[in-house]
Amino acid sequence: MTEERDAHVALALTPGIGPDRFARLVKAFDSAHGALAAPFALLGTVAGLSRAAATAVVSQSPSAGTVVRKAVEALGGVCLLPGDPQFPKALESIPQPPLVLFALGDVGLLATPAVAIVGSRDHSDYGERTTRLVAGAAARAGITVVSGMARGLDAEAHSAALDANGGTIGVLGNGLGVVYPAANRRLYQRVQREGLLLTEYPPGEKPHAGSFPKRNRLISGLARVTVVVEAAAGSGTLITVESALDQGRDVMAVPGPITSPTSTGTNRLIRDGAIPLLVPGDLLELYGRQASVQREDARPRPIPQLSAEDARLVGVLGAAPVQLDVLAETVRQPVAQVLDRLCALELAGVIEQRPGRLFVRT
Repeated sequence: MTEERDAHVALALTPGIGPDRFARLVKAFDSAHGALAAPFALLGTVAGLSRAAATAVVSQSPSAGTVVRKAVEALGGVCLLPGDPQFPKALESIPQPPLVLFALGDVGLLATPAVAIVGSRDHSDYGERTTRLVAGAAARAGITVVSGMARGLDAEAHSAALDANGGTIGVLGNGLGVVYPAANRRLYQRVQREGLLLTEYPPGEKPHAGSFPKRNRLISGLARVTVVVEAAAGSGTLITVESALDQGRDVMAVPGPITSPTSTGTNRLIRDGAIPLLVPGDLLELYGRQASVQREDARPRPIPQLSAEDARLVGVLGAAPVQLDVLAETVRQPVAQVLDRLCALELAGVIEQRPGRLFVRT
């Protein structure tokens, strides 16, 4: 069985072999090992297999899969193949599904409800605050946050999820053991320790221009909803949106100032039919009951020192949800000002927002 699994990995990593050709080869020769052992003349009879692809298969050795598997295991990771119990079911039915995944960390996160949160590398303070607010709320509700481990808002989404004692999956555009960008080394180590790193590239493989668009389909494919916080016109983030739509996933976008270049893409998404995300509750509402499940291993958060104004606001809240308008009327402050303070308190983990702009103390 290990021999066939290693052959599967080797064939999956053969240049020019995608899901369709892989399936044709396995069907023609009964197994991945059989395909790798087939002579060139027989490979030429497989429909849709080019001469170049047949040459690549003949040149590939089954032992290449063994080398990759051992390299993954040396890092503490595992190889996941379609059909394995831990292989994410959400990825088995997407266009161009992955033939193999390499995982390092908490593989159990692949079985949890997930949201993809993506955004600009060159973001605004507004984008950073919003990303942390949404990712933190999702994580506290038991929804795993998926993103691409890039600098900017991807990194903020991962960090906020972990800070909220939730789960996060970092999908890489390179192999395990390669930290890219280098500035994210600490985040890489933290996600490896507290979350999950996932990739379809073998250990040690460095990123290249085409690896990130290919990676993006996994980010959206793992999640029920893709949330775009900030994106300039023509941003690479919008490739993830295209993947989500191709996969039949929901897309939410955070509106921003029309004068902000980093909000041009998100505002256009809303204009073109994306669901507006105005408060974290808009996202949680899409997950229904799943959003109310707390992670069993969540650790109690320390209570921050509150200002007199925040303490008064929190004092109004209890176990029963309170409407935003009622809160504003009770503390005699404008709704916009109260909402701004509530967002900060939610980010700090002091309160929790429910669908319908209802708030409770945590």
